[in-house]
Amino acid sequence: MSGYQYYEFQAIDRPLTDQEQRTLREYSSRAKITSSRFVVDYSWGDFKGNASEWMEKYFDAFLYLASWGTHELMLRVPRRVLPLGTAKVYCAGDFASARAKGDYIVLSFRSEEEGGEWIEGDNETLAALVPVWAEITSGDLRALYIAWLGCALHGELDDGEREPPCPPGLGKLSAALEAFADFLRIDQDLIDAAATASPDLVAIDDDALQRWISALPEGEKTALLVRLAVQPT
Repeated sequence: MSGYQYYEFQAIDRPLTDQEQRTLREYSSRAKITSSRFVVDYSWGDFKGNASEWMEKYFDAFLYLASWGTHELMLRVPRRVLPLGTAKVYCAGDFASARAKGDYIVLSFRSEEEGGEWIEGDNETLAALVPVWAEITSGDLRALYIAWLGCALHGELDDGEREPPCPPGLGKLSAALEAFADFLRIDQDLIDAAATASPDLVAIDDDALQRWISALPEGEKTALLVRLAVQPT
């Protein structure tokens, strides 16, 4: 298929093994592959792999851009920190969906805007969105609520369907959540209107926070450090 397409996968919770990198290389001779990333773009032709299957097996984040207006993001989070039932309350359509695979939940977000503005080379978006993964794994549901707003905006909710709980802090988004909303083309005015029902974030007791961090698996501690490192100073 002609037209520009950009694919980027990122492993956060664990690095890819040498064997896994060799397996992925079989799908593309020109992709950039490291222990944490797979990146390839096309001006002609199509991706030979299956992004959904790769997310289930290898990666924690995936971004896809196409010059005809498609924006897609997938995030894989541990099931122990986000039950499937909770995810489905917010990810309730084609715009945002959730599925379980083993010990993980795969969240999919897809925005289509035919004829939307396209800036070739403007594809360094995943780095700005990866902190959303860390926010979700730490129990922050604001990204899922923003995705639910997208489902509502695109008419994907049943009549009479109840609004899910509005998480605290919607009125003060992180830089990553702002990038997430922008990537999915969710109007800020819509978020601001929803934020009127969102309580402020509550400060966490220092001792309780230390106990919680000490009990976290190493992968989740790494995710929190990534989130902290990318916040603007």
